[in-house]
Amino acid sequence: MTFINHAIDQLIDIALQEDVGPGDITTEALVDPELQGKAVIVAKERLVLAGLDVAQKVFNRLDPNTCCKSNYTDGAIVKNGTTVFEIEGKLRALLIGERTALNFLQRLSGIATCVHAYVKKLGSTSVSLVDTRKTTPGWRVLEKYAVRIGGAKNHRMGLYDGILIKDNHIAACGSIGRAVVLARARASHLMKIEVEVSNLTETMEALKAGADVIMLDNMEIGQIREAVRLIGGRAVVEVSGRVTTADLQELANAGVNLISVGALTHSAKSVDMSMRIHPP
Repeated sequence: MTFINHAIDQLIDIALQEDVGPGDITTEALVDPELQGKAVIVAKERLVLAGLDVAQKVFNRLDPNTCCKSNYTDGAIVKNGTTVFEIEGKLRALLIGERTALNFLQRLSGIATCVHAYVKKLGSTSVSLVDTRKTTPGWRVLEKYAVRIGGAKNHRMGLYDGILIKDNHIAACGSIGRAVVLARARASHLMKIEVEVSNLTETMEALKAGADVIMLDNMEIGQIREAVRLIGGRAVVEVSGRVTTADLQELANAGVNLISVGALTHSAKSVDMSMRIHPP
C-alpha cells in the first residue's frame, strides 16, 4: 500500500507540474492568496464513480488544509446532475487543482463505467472478466483500480508478477514446449504458467507441455468450443482478442474460465464532469 500511495503521489506531482508549471498566471493575477471559497464537482451523465481519493489528494497537495467531502464512495452509480464532491479551502488551490482533479476523476470513472457495462452484459456467470496491460503509461495502478471498482478483476499487473508466454516468446524459443520448460525452470513453485495460442494445434502443444493456463487468442467461437473440449478441465482457459459486449454471453456459454478485454482500459471514454465555484 505504501508503494501504491507513493506511485499515486508521484503521478499527481507530474500532472500538476505539467499543468501549473512555475505558476497559474491567471489565478495568481485575479485571486488573493488568502481568499477562501467553496466548489462542487457535478456529474453531467450517469456514471460509476472512481477516483474520489485521488481528486482529494490533488487539492490537498496544493493546500493541505483543503477540506474535501463526498456523500458517495468509489463504485457508486450516480445520475446526471448529481453533486459527487465538495471542496472548501483557499480559492487559489481550488482553481489551480480543478483540471487536474477532474482529469483523474473523469478518466477513472470512465473506466469504471465502461467495465460496469461489460460486467452487466456478462450477467451472473462463473466466468471472470479481466483486464490487460493495455493501460496509459504511468497510470496502471490507478486504471486497474478503476477496473476493480467497475466490477471486473485484474490480470497480471506487469511483467514481474506472472508468466505469460506469448507468440513472440514462442518464436524466440522455437517451440511452445521449449518455452514452457525454460519458464518452469525459472518460476517459483507458487507461480502458474500461461501460454497464448491461436489455433487447436498450439492448444494441444500447450496442454502437452503442462501449461497451467491456456489463452485462446483471436480464435473463432467454434474453435474456442473445441479447444475447451480438448483441454477438458486440465488447464484454466482464457479467451482474448477483440472481445465486445455482444460476445460475452456466447463466450461464457462456450465454457471458458476467463475473458480478458483490453478495451476496458485502452478504449474507455472519459465521463463528463464539471466543477463549479461558489465564491465567498
